Amino acid sequence: MSNKGAKSLMNGEGKIPSCDGTEESSSGSVAERSEGKVGRREEIVWRNVILMTLLHVGAVYSLYLIPKAHLFTLIWAYLCFLVTALGVTAGAHRLWSHRSYKAKLPLRIFLALANSMAFQNDIFEWARDHRVHHKYSETDADPHNAQRGFFFAHIGWLFVRKHRDVIEKGRKLDFSDLLDDPVVWMQRKYYKSSVVLMCFVIPTLVPWYFWGETLWNSYFLASILRYTISLNVAWLVNSAAHMYGNRPYDKNINPRQNALVTIGAIGEGFHNYHHTFPFDYSASELGLKFNPTTWFIDFMFWLGLVTDRKQAPMEIIQARKERTGDGSS
Repeated sequence: MSNKGAKSLMNGEGKIPSCDGTEESSSGSVAERSEGKVGRREEIVWRNVILMTLLHVGAVYSLYLIPKAHLFTLIWAYLCFLVTALGVTAGAHRLWSHRSYKAKLPLRIFLALANSMAFQNDIFEWARDHRVHHKYSETDADPHNAQRGFFFAHIGWLFVRKHRDVIEKGRKLDFSDLLDDPVVWMQRKYYKSSVVLMCFVIPTLVPWYFWGETLWNSYFLASILRYTISLNVAWLVNSAAHMYGNRPYDKNINPRQNALVTIGAIGEGFHNYHHTFPFDYSASELGLKFNPTTWFIDFMFWLGLVTDRKQAPMEIIQARKERTGDGSS
């Protein structure tokens, strides 16, 4: 999954041009990578480093508060985590980045609000970077190129300015469909206020108002700890799922099938499959595999809020396994 990481905290890392052709900030001293080795000096964005450090320190402190919290607060924090995850997996990723299914207006509004709770950049920027990631995976044009190591793919990419290839290659892709959706446009316009409300205010106030939890516990557990965990789970799709696991569908690409990432990221760890068949709404072979995001989309289909789910035909999947897979499944 791409895009990813709390870049909304961080506007200094450099941006891909917006869909109207105007270029957002892309300053930074970078040089070409030669022969696949990193030989450039990075310009560190210290504000991002400091903010992410403080966030993780706050999350560690939050662990100390767990025994003191009301059980309902912990349940609420987990529910917020699930909503947060769906805003990325079912929303920014499978719906808006890949157009793997169509969603009616009420569902799109819910997913946009859930995406604001995720605080990983607005839908437009998340989907934009993710499309660049797929188009140029594991090159300098990939925002979180896993060839540069686990740390860079996980969080380090947020600590430095974007490589100029991310910006230059990104100019060549068409993102106009994203802002043709009024839900995407509205969320982008009011993103900061929606993040404050969805990521911090509502998660904090609900436990305090409904069962008398302290605001301190509510804030650190339902906001800070939940947010930090959700970020790291999303980042694992960029790092662990691009480095560790088997490749039953295409052994010639980096993304892997990673069971632990699948569990944490509610179905996004079938990454070798996803990069082989990115249009498939399930992001995995359908069946009894653990994929809560697919279950959610299927439930929305049953309710009539989802249409046009795209799937890779089983005969195509099997043929691809035999032709390019590593034989592991």
